[in-house]
Amino acid sequence: MNAAVLHEHGAAPRYGPFDDPDPAPGAVVVDVGAAGLHHLDLLKASGSFYMGPPPLPCAVGTDGVGRLPDGRRVYFDETIAPFGSMAERALAREGALFEIDANLDDVTAAALGNTGLGAWLALSWRSGLEPGDTVLVLGACGAFGSLAVQIAKLLGAGRVVAADRGGERLESRLQRGADAVVALDAEDDLPAAYKAAAEGELDVVIDTLWGEPATAAIQAAARFARHVQVGQLAGLEIPLPAPAVRSVSLDLRGFSVAHPPPELRQKGFLELTRHVAAGDIVVDVEALPLEQVETAWERQRRAEGGAKLVLVP
Repeated sequence: MNAAVLHEHGAAPRYGPFDDPDPAPGAVVVDVGAAGLHHLDLLKASGSFYMGPPPLPCAVGTDGVGRLPDGRRVYFDETIAPFGSMAERALAREGALFEIDANLDDVTAAALGNTGLGAWLALSWRSGLEPGDTVLVLGACGAFGSLAVQIAKLLGAGRVVAADRGGERLESRLQRGADAVVALDAEDDLPAAYKAAAEGELDVVIDTLWGEPATAAIQAAARFARHVQVGQLAGLEIPLPAPAVRSVSLDLRGFSVAHPPPELRQKGFLELTRHVAAGDIVVDVEALPLEQVETAWERQRRAEGGAKLVLVP
């Protein structure tokens, strides 16, 4: 078969031939229809991921959509090395197979994998979102943030503020569930800008950036606010004075899509695909042939935002 093959840690994988997987205890071979490309894939391939470097050579890819030997279509959330999802066939763990709404196509379903499921669970499970809450999404132009804006509104947020670099894409969040936007590169006083856009203080922050935007969000937090830390695209560390946490009883919550119980993740993914199939949530997705994996990898590395990249064997 052909696959996106990693030959060197830290380098981009290359399209080429790779061994076919065989079924194994607790694992099943999947004929891959589409595989999403995530920051997680780049981190794993770098060799610096906390779970250790992948074997070399290997087919990269964390998750995807495909068909089982019995013809059933599934989203598979965990592959077994060295047979990742960016290949014509992958080896998936049997306990990590998810149902998909029948009306949703493979490419869109794959785009909802790690990223979409993460956005859904960050809000529905981790944030403690209550009807009427004011929600700030940091990094609202990325694939995760774009979905988080829509999901927050769908789940009952009273006001949603989208924050990212200024431009047409940020403004378009106003047609995707945001009530206001904040251009991070155009504001001298971010805490004040957040409060103005929120028409008050922030109850929930979904944060894919960290860095200065997160520091400012903490300064604009309401009492008992929940700051859900998802990513670090704007910086690895922030200054966090003790009074900023104590004065409003701030709840700083880390989130990883791997941590919710399996049954919750499976239920959440099916709910998410049903909402997307029904048109409640719009997904920006761009499908590329697997042969273009090096181009896609570089685009993902630059973190340009925009449509979610999905590779199709």
